[in-house]
Amino acid sequence: MKKAEFYDLIKFIPKAELHVHEEAVLSKKTIKKVYKRNFGKDMTPEEMENLFSYDDLPGFLTSFLKIQSYFTEIKDLQYMFEDFAKYLDDNNIVYCETFFSPTSHLKKGWDFNEMICLVEESIEKIRKESGRIVKLIIDVSRSFGVDNAMKNLDLVIAKKSTHILGIGLGGDEKKGPAKEFISVFEKAVANNLHVVTHAGETCESYSMKDSINLLKAERIGHGIQAAKDEEFMKELAEKNFPLEVCPTSNIFLLSEFNKDIKKHPVKKLYDNGDYITINTDDPTFFKISLIDEYWNIYNKLDFTLDDIKKIIKNAFNAAFTSDKEKKNYCKKVDQAWDQWFKDHPEVKPE
Repeated sequence: MKKAEFYDLIKFIPKAELHVHEEAVLSKKTIKKVYKRNFGKDMTPEEMENLFSYDDLPGFLTSFLKIQSYFTEIKDLQYMFEDFAKYLDDNNIVYCETFFSPTSHLKKGWDFNEMICLVEESIEKIRKESGRIVKLIIDVSRSFGVDNAMKNLDLVIAKKSTHILGIGLGGDEKKGPAKEFISVFEKAVANNLHVVTHAGETCESYSMKDSINLLKAERIGHGIQAAKDEEFMKELAEKNFPLEVCPTSNIFLLSEFNKDIKKHPVKKLYDNGDYITINTDDPTFFKISLIDEYWNIYNKLDFTLDDIKKIIKNAFNAAFTSDKEKKNYCKKVDQAWDQWFKDHPEVKPE
């Protein structure tokens, strides 16, 4: 299938995304706006280029936190969600579970409840205007230590927001091993919150195993290092354990791929029978969209259209929503898929 046809098809199909950081869907226009307010001058092209110049995870996280620092007023979160709404529309994402990282904002003195109330208003606006559903996973973040993670969890528990599904452990896994956060995740599970972790991104499969066995993670963000552990890769397939794979993020940040997506192990994981979902992680930072991600694995990693359709359904089925809703979403995928090919008889399904 030609690129234009593929993009038209995948745009037409309703999709879910399970691993995307809300703060990383900012437009450069928004970044320039808050920068000018803070510093009283326009951001130069060189400053913008430097902001997005990094070649490893620590460098990326530094830029991520720097951009967060430009947001000095709680109402700035509205800008983020205006950009987020456009991202959802552009990619026809009808259901999204997005990470929200409160720590750096809390350190500015922002009130958690006030933040979440504003975010809830933004999410409800998206739902009313487009019917798209957005749920939150609060990143308790390994980057700031266990005590901070527990404080974030306690704020989530006290808030009792129906828009918050649970917590996630983001940040550099080398600096925050899963075993250090057992008490946080035990408390989250005891309070009926969903739990996920970033693991198997920069550390070997032991990080994923600890996340599953010690933290009771229900999904793993990234998880690509499982491809180097044949026995564990088989175990994940047998358990139908969902992986939130972010190909462009991985090849952008991890030197082992030398910026070549053809070296990415997602096809190996998929062919092994592992439960793969495709995600962007940080669209603005990696200059990628969800549709781009699907094109890349189709065009460069030999995934078929049937594979793509299955992976789109995987995301809905791995979501923290009801079985009834999952079936309804998957039914809409099938209907849209059939309708697109009916409307384009000149394009033959592979």
